[in-house]
Amino acid sequence: MLSKNIETFIGCDNDYDHAQAVIFGAPFDSTTSYRPGTRFASKMMRMESFGLETYSPYQDKDLEDISVFDGGDLELCFGDTQKALDQIEVFTREILSDNKLPIMIGGEHLVTLGAVRAVISKYPDLHVIHFDAHADLREDYLGVTLSHASVMHRVWDLVGDQKIFQFGIRSGDRSEFLWGKEHVTTQKFNFENLSEIAEKLKDKPVYFTLDLDILDPSIFPGTGTPEAGGVSFLELLDAIQIVSKLNLVGCDINELSPVYDQSGASTAVACKVFRELLLAIV
Repeated sequence: MLSKNIETFIGCDNDYDHAQAVIFGAPFDSTTSYRPGTRFASKMMRMESFGLETYSPYQDKDLEDISVFDGGDLELCFGDTQKALDQIEVFTREILSDNKLPIMIGGEHLVTLGAVRAVISKYPDLHVIHFDAHADLREDYLGVTLSHASVMHRVWDLVGDQKIFQFGIRSGDRSEFLWGKEHVTTQKFNFENLSEIAEKLKDKPVYFTLDLDILDPSIFPGTGTPEAGGVSFLELLDAIQIVSKLNLVGCDINELSPVYDQSGASTAVACKVFRELLLAIV
């Protein structure tokens, strides 16, 4: 008897009612300022995930032992950025209303704003941990306030001062860094002080946003704005373990642009990071 062909990330084919977490794709890259293509990330990650095992030797855990539902990709509007963000917000609210953990696959980094809008409505004292190569703190980019280059400034509009903690930052306009000194906590280049920050946030609701271009482009070239000098794969896994101990109320992984790495290695890296993220936080 044939059944519907439903594509999921490996090991994430549990039913919704019993799932602890819900993953979904936000295939949107309309404000990408350099090289587009992140709209294809979630589909490619699902397809290539079956090159992985469900078991992680790093954590001695298996995706078969946790309960995750893959909700597929949202059908986002490409002509209206605000409408696309609204769609993400509505879907994230539905997940939260059922007391499940929303985990989003971008897409460009602006998609984070839609999810944070939903999460902060349930958790007003929200704090944000942000892994990235880029500060993303511009007030606007070429006169547009809704941009992947300004997403963390828009998140700051919601959460306020000293509630955003950035790690791995190694690129940005000088004005972003000057503004950031007054309003956010930025650890340039690496994960130094992450453990201390995590200790301070242990009783707070935390949203975790992971831009994969925090990785060095020698490891992860398949991204829209590669920046030399990034962290290693193992350093990222260690940092994820630290963040996983917090009270995470939402998270996302973004900025894989698979078309810029025809070897497929970047997609494979993204899939493995995502597997480790799921096993760490669910």
